[in-house]
Amino acid sequence: MADGDGVLVLRMNIAEFQSIVIPADAGNDRREATRDGSHAKPRQFKDIERRSRWSMIDPREIWQYRDLLFVLAMRDVKLRYRQALLGVCWVVLQPLLSAGVFAFVFGHVLKTPSDGVPYMVFCFAGMLVFNAFSGTLSRSSACIVGNSQLISKIYFPRLVLPLSTVFATLIDFAVGLALMFVILALGRIGLGWRVLLLPAWIVLAIGLAVGLGLYTCAAMVRYRDLQYVIPVLLQLILYASPIAYPMSAAPAHLRTWLYLNPLSSLLEACRWSLLGRGAISGPWILYSVTCVIVSLLIGATAFKRLERDFADVI
Repeated sequence: MADGDGVLVLRMNIAEFQSIVIPADAGNDRREATRDGSHAKPRQFKDIERRSRWSMIDPREIWQYRDLLFVLAMRDVKLRYRQALLGVCWVVLQPLLSAGVFAFVFGHVLKTPSDGVPYMVFCFAGMLVFNAFSGTLSRSSACIVGNSQLISKIYFPRLVLPLSTVFATLIDFAVGLALMFVILALGRIGLGWRVLLLPAWIVLAIGLAVGLGLYTCAAMVRYRDLQYVIPVLLQLILYASPIAYPMSAAPAHLRTWLYLNPLSSLLEACRWSLLGRGAISGPWILYSVTCVIVSLLIGATAFKRLERDFADVI
């Protein structure tokens, strides 16, 4: 039976699932008459609902599969560092090496200002946030194609796969943030009340990556060349974001264009929370929040629209 929203609802007898179709007006308390005229126990029925392609995500379904979400998250962490020579040290070395390259090129060669803090510390703070964004986007974009055998064999909410990639990002960020606190202590750079707002900026940055990742992972099932486009796109975002330079160093007529990148205001806000340098622009923070919400809505809608065909196409 189909309703006005295109939702197909079937009323089926569980005991005779494969051979009997129950009419739409059959109630749960329907009784089957026996030969002697008595009534048997009432049949048990279950409503199997086929949602529309444009239906939104059901959080209750994700909660029912929370154990699978945790198992997949731990699997990603273990596979990443298993048989690795330096193990978890790569989490520290990656932003350190990137910050060191930026410090040499932009700090020593180009003499770019760093708002009065050591340039290495300045870049490392920016790389922490950008690595959280890029790591989430890269992992979530490839999660559907990378788990093709799992998707084609069993049913589970496909949304569990991109969400499970966030856990590894949070672990990497926590390790890098601990090193950041050590560097600030060695450099005698104090932390103020602003650091309490740091989790909000990180959640927004990861939320933006998740929204984009939901769309790209669903599209990558059909268009596999996206796996080559995303690394190039991340490189462009890296240099279009105020990581190696403060926003105050950019020409005034270019700042508006740089702020159109929603990650720019979040990077400035994270650096303001950690180092106490720079300033927060309220309108541009609101713009970033809007971009995060829109990306999550579009990504979730596109994911639900396309996930029905994953097992057939992948």
